[in-house]
Amino acid sequence: MENYQDYKNCIDICLQCASICNYCASACTQEKDVSMMAECIRLDMECAALCYTTAQVMSIDGKTVKDICRLSGDICERCSVECAKHQNEHCRQCAAICQRCAEECRKMAA
Repeated sequence: MENYQDYKNCIDICLQCASICNYCASACTQEKDVSMMAECIRLDMECAALCYTTAQVMSIDGKTVKDICRLSGDICERCSVECAKHQNEHCRQCAAICQRCAEECRKMAA
């Protein structure tokens, strides 16, 4: 069994990423052209859900840690790319945290 401390950085960044993704999705619904933000909102919600799940699986040292971290790294990367297309501050913040989370998750998946 891995030590919780081995997972701590990734758990923390996953929880932070999920929180920022939820904030970004909510803020996107307040933009003037919400339909233009649809893919960003969808990816934000998917990324947040998976990041919460990834943190939970790591906290119990689940057997699928490497697989879920690999998947989480992929969705975080996609979310980061989408958010980076938009000029608003909440999307810029989300793109940055998603990129950091993707990198951390990929380390855990290795």
